[in-house]
Amino acid sequence: MKKFGVLILAVSLISLATLAQETKKDKGIFVEPKNPFWEEIQKSTGEFGKPKKEASKAFIVDLSGYDAPKSLVGFQAAWHNPPVSQGNTSTCWCFSTVSMFESEVYRLYGKKVRISEAFTVYCEYLERARRFVRERGRSAVAEGSEANAVTREWKLYGCMPWEAYSGLQPGQKFHDHSKLIGEVKAYLSSLQSANAWDEGQAVQTVKAILNHHLGTPPETFVVEGKTYTPRQYLKDYLKIDPDDYVDVLSYMQQPFGTRVEYEVPDNWWHSPDYYNIPLDVFMKILKSALARGFTVSIGGDVSEPGRNSQKKACMIPTFDIPSAFIDDSARQYRFGNGSTTDDHGVHLIGCGQAGGTFWFVTKDSAASAFNADPKGYYFLTEDYLKLKMMDFMVHKDAVKGFIEVK
Repeated sequence: MKKFGVLILAVSLISLATLAQETKKDKGIFVEPKNPFWEEIQKSTGEFGKPKKEASKAFIVDLSGYDAPKSLVGFQAAWHNPPVSQGNTSTCWCFSTVSMFESEVYRLYGKKVRISEAFTVYCEYLERARRFVRERGRSAVAEGSEANAVTREWKLYGCMPWEAYSGLQPGQKFHDHSKLIGEVKAYLSSLQSANAWDEGQAVQTVKAILNHHLGTPPETFVVEGKTYTPRQYLKDYLKIDPDDYVDVLSYMQQPFGTRVEYEVPDNWWHSPDYYNIPLDVFMKILKSALARGFTVSIGGDVSEPGRNSQKKACMIPTFDIPSAFIDDSARQYRFGNGSTTDDHGVHLIGCGQAGGTFWFVTKDSAASAFNADPKGYYFLTEDYLKLKMMDFMVHKDAVKGFIEVK
């Protein structure tokens, strides 16, 4: 009986210890948001002196004792160019996807290139103007877009090196599109008010606005002693075929196993080319792709209480949802009620274990990514990716065996 009593006591203690582990809870705190790098951008672009909105405290998870990675050391990360800031723009879709293509050129051909983000953005504005006229003002005009806008514009216009077209004026440190987007919107709105739907005139006027703010893109440029047009540079120098890249989505509001539209405002041209797959397959593709040296342009929600720019960590606190309950339904519920939004694109470059947690590594062009070391990066837990990152673009070879690409 004594041995039996000791056994019961031992089992009870083990059960209590296990219960304590299972019921460990994250705590939330109120903090005043700080973003020093964004303030540096504001000073540089002339926005700093303007009246500020009264700061309100944000409710975030307390990560004071959280064991987050402190560097990329120990992670399996593919080659990529150093992080760069998108400045005072909402063009993360372009920065993240262009960065992925730079990595792709290195993966495929061993060449290190720096591709102009500004030229693709320039072309995107021209196509927005064109569609706005064709749709008689019913097409959205904004800075945001999706990863496959890059491949769409490259098929139409090509691309060019950053050295040929940076989109920065002499002495300008950071990109600033605040006045540019304001002028484009005002002009297109005037067309709608006047019912003046001359497509050619509209595109030429928007082009003039872009030339003023970003500079006029060159028609040709020289790379390694040879002259290229943008289309020749894409085809003959980078040797990238935009049709080799696929877009993948995971949500329940449309059937799995089909190609669907990503129903968000930044998919302003209503692309129906997203392969919609269950969450478990979505995650398997990402892990498999990274393990084989592919990198990924991925988008989703970063306005979360578990995202901390000082810790460089993105995690899901237990007061949001415990890890065991993150599935397709939890993901869809948050997307459907608007608590998961399509607000940022990043370049997924690697993954690995640290502190007993599996992490994904992203190269990030947002200002908050530059507030602490390692500057220009974030570490995302697997839970964060599962719950909050909605879609990605990758080379079609990375999805073989998972998706039948048509």
